[in-house]
Amino acid sequence: MTDGPLLWYLNRATGVVVLVLLTLSVVLGVLALGGRPGRGLPRFVTQSLHRNLALVSVVALAVHVATAVVDTYVDIRWWQAVVPVGATYQPLWLGLGAVSLDLIAVVVLTSLLRTRLPHRAWRATHLISWLAWTVAMAHSVGIGTDLADPHGLAVLPVAACASAVMLALAVRVARAVRRPRVPELGRAA
Repeated sequence: MTDGPLLWYLNRATGVVVLVLLTLSVVLGVLALGGRPGRGLPRFVTQSLHRNLALVSVVALAVHVATAVVDTYVDIRWWQAVVPVGATYQPLWLGLGAVSLDLIAVVVLTSLLRTRLPHRAWRATHLISWLAWTVAMAHSVGIGTDLADPHGLAVLPVAACASAVMLALAVRVARAVRRPRVPELGRAA
């Protein structure tokens, strides 16, 4: 059986789970890893949680893509999950999903190679996760058939994810504004 309600529900459920897990990983990355250590938990705990959430989200993403490809109700080929052009089913929204998947793959690969890369290169590449999350949100809103009903429950996780990231960003900016600037050693002398 390669179609039917089970795969449809699994695909939709993993899509929501991926979005929530990616959001939690982004929020942790923004709050705990940017700047100074958080209060209460040691930095290695928040970093481990951040990495593990990201890893679980990648596994859920693999299940999400696999169920979309295996389900024959809508014709989505495996390559359409990776290549952002050429899809016949909702090409814009499916293409955005492919872009997000590709960006996440770049972040995962560079994170696996982190010890072999210069820190600035890894950090710059790691910031792509912001773009991947944003594109994943657009993919969710555009292709999510459950989101057509603005009073339905599917709107809640998307709104909560967007709110969580915006709140984390606001906290990060507020921290940066309040933090006194430390002069560079060369200029102080």
